[in-house]
Amino acid sequence: MLGYVTGLGRGEVDRLMREVADRLRAEGLPLAGAVQHNIETGPASKCHMDLQVLSGEDVVRISQDLGALSRGCRLDPQGLERVVGLVSAGLQKGAALLLVNKFGKQEVDGRGFRPVIGEALSSGVPVLVAVNAGNLDAFLAFAEDMAEPLPTDADAVTDWCRARIREAQAA
Repeated sequence: MLGYVTGLGRGEVDRLMREVADRLRAEGLPLAGAVQHNIETGPASKCHMDLQVLSGEDVVRISQDLGALSRGCRLDPQGLERVVGLVSAGLQKGAALLLVNKFGKQEVDGRGFRPVIGEALSSGVPVLVAVNAGNLDAFLAFAEDMAEPLPTDADAVTDWCRARIREAQAA
């Protein structure tokens, strides 16, 4: 009940996850998790990264402006942890599925969405995660033999989500 997508170009996996979430929400399915929106700010600066919380109306900025020449991680860990708290609360309200926008460095290090993924799985809630190639080995080590790779196709991923939701509801 843990599916993942990876391997798309810059911003493509974010669009895929948003499309899947939009389709499932349109069907009235209660979702927990977050999807990412990248807000372009111009050629001289890096985009802003916002997470839209799927169980409510919150949108939280998770990037910080470190300047045009910075090369360090722009993630705002406090923003991410705020979203994680909101997502955990949404999961506890009875979500049918957890969507995680990215299994990133915070999750590799045991923070971020990692505890919420474990919480969902232990409660029988299916989980869909986006993983970039650089973190795939760490994700697979975390997931052990539970992770199922999915094609980078919105129809196929949406169908997988619907099937896992039906299985969880039947259990």
